[in-house]
Formats: sequence, structure tokens, C-alpha cells
Amino acid sequence: MTQSTQEFADSAALAQYLVDKLVGMVDEGVASPILLIDGRAGSGKSTLADAVQRGFFKQGESLPRVIHMDDLYQGWDGLDAGADYLNRFVIAPLKRREGASWQEWDWSADERSGQWREFRGGTPLIIEGCGALNGVSAEAADIRLWLEVGDDVRHERWLAREGNDEFWGRWAAQEVEFYAREKSAELADIVFG
Repeated sequence: MTQSTQEFADSAALAQYLVDKLVGMVDEGVASPILLIDGRAGSGKSTLADAVQRGFFKQGESLPRVIHMDDLYQGWDGLDAGADYLNRFVIAPLKRREGASWQEWDWSADERSGQWREFRGGTPLIIEGCGALNGVSAEAADIRLWLEVGDDVRHERWLAREGNDEFWGRWAAQEVEFYAREKSAELADIVFG
């Protein structure tokens, strides 16, 4: 993968760049371009995915589908399992030009008993979260993005979102292992941060 050396003034400029890229791909006949957004916890993946989804809807007049990796993890120890689930139930069927179907993780029941979801194409697909960009998913993606944010900022965002840091260290240890193995940042076309 070739990483972009393009500089973006801020995340809004990055979001607009991604919207323009997706609109251009659709205009060129790519019915369902795939955008992967990855980075460590608290790096702004969900916020960026939301901005791109809204921007594309405004400019492209259809609403891209967003898959949040939080819906695929198997609890607080489930980073690896979530990435594997993504690859088996979303990426593999899409690579075969079939529809994807997956069941969300129910965090309150601590089991995979949530809503069933489907994606049949026809609009861009945005997959965001830790583990979204891995060796398998990278091959199927049209745009691969890695967000790089300092540990202090990420930790502050975690605390604001979760209300405590009970699982911070546990999750961070999984990230270190996963990203050392998958080399996700190196698979990215664009590194921002």
C-alpha cells in the first residue's frame, strides 16, 4: 500500500476529501466503495465516519452504510474475535460479490444476540473501529485510513465516553498485540494525525 503524504488542515478537511473520493468512485461506476477507518481507541474514528456519512449523503444523495466495530467485538476481550467476525461475515461475502449478513454483539447480555444486519451494496460502506483495517479487510477496501492521535488525548476521550478507565489498560493491551501483528498503519493509504 502506498501511504498518502497529503496534508489535511484538520479532520473536517479530511472528511471532505474522503467524501469527494467516494463520490468520484461512485461516479466512475464503483457501486459500493469500501472505506476502512482504523486507529487506537479514542482516535476519532466514529466521529470521522459520521462526518463522512453525512457529507456523502449531502453531496451524493444516498446514505452510506456504517459498520461500527463496537457492534462486532465479543466484549472487552474481543478485539481479535471482532476483526475475525468482520472478515468472515462482511468482508468475505462482499469479496465474493454476495450480500453480507451479521449479528451484533449485545454488550448488556455479553453474547452475540443483538440485531441482525445486512448490506447488499448500492451505496458506499464505511467500516470504523479498532481492527477494521487488517490484512484481510485491506484487500477488499478502496480507501484505507489510519488515525494517529496522542495517548493523552485518546485517554481523555475514553474517559468522556466510558465515564471511567476500568477497561482502558485491558483494551490497550489487545490493541498493541493486534496492531503489531496486523501492521494496520502500514496498510493504510492515508495516515492522519
